[in-house]
Amino acid sequence: MAYRPTWQGHLRLSLVTCPVALYTATSSGGDVRFNLINPETNNRIRMVTTDPDTGPVERSSLVKGYAVAKDEYILLTDEEIKSVKLESTKTIDIERFVPEEEIDRLYWDNPYYLAPAGALAEEAFGVIREAMRSEGKIALGRVVLSTRERLLALEPRDRGILAYSLRTRDEVRAPREVFGAITDHAPDPAMVDIARRIIEQKAGPFDPDQFVDRYEEALKALIAAKQKGQKPVRAAEPEDTDVVDLMAALRASLEGGAAPRRRAGAKTQAPPAKARRAAPRRKAG
Repeated sequence: MAYRPTWQGHLRLSLVTCPVALYTATSSGGDVRFNLINPETNNRIRMVTTDPDTGPVERSSLVKGYAVAKDEYILLTDEEIKSVKLESTKTIDIERFVPEEEIDRLYWDNPYYLAPAGALAEEAFGVIREAMRSEGKIALGRVVLSTRERLLALEPRDRGILAYSLRTRDEVRAPREVFGAITDHAPDPAMVDIARRIIEQKAGPFDPDQFVDRYEEALKALIAAKQKGQKPVRAAEPEDTDVVDLMAALRASLEGGAAPRRRAGAKTQAPPAKARRAAPRRKAG
């Protein structure tokens, strides 16, 4: 199967330039796709572009609009948008090399494959790729994708180059916005030690073939069951681990047994005063 490139242009390292093509490195995902159906007729619903004043309109006649106020837009045609020229619309210019560990994982976005566009480009492409490989760092360049200029992180991968788009600082939320309310009270060291040993038991190499989309598989099973006239089976919700049973649950997990379950009607013991008091809230850094 021939893949269509997402972007085509040039890759440049100083004075060395070659034509390249950028391809998405991942597929869109699952095979289970749904359509909106009217259950009274079993007809698929068609989405019609509609003007609230004049009714249905042809999509091909529409233009893009940027809202500057309520119900007020600046209209732009595709030609006007394309007229905005940036060098990164046609050239990925390698601007800098940085250590991989300096790029926070929060900034890594979508993966792409970068390959030479044609046999005549392979020699120059190979020179750039091997120079990058010998440098042992991540190369940074810019590219315009879907009307947005994105920063790309480039690294050699096999006979090509793996390119990751990077998020901008404005796209990344500060962790303290979510983590700031979490108590800074240190957990019981004995419990942490047991949890650490459980982690050691479950440690192993990463094999992507061992991980499948279980939700998609369950959807396929549900669809097959309904085709046969069978009723779906509901999965049980997991129970939260009570604070008073946490040590027992950890020990049972370490021994490979089932977590202890609270007896029906049993009263929950109040946690000790030390655990009951809320730790002082950490100041946002």
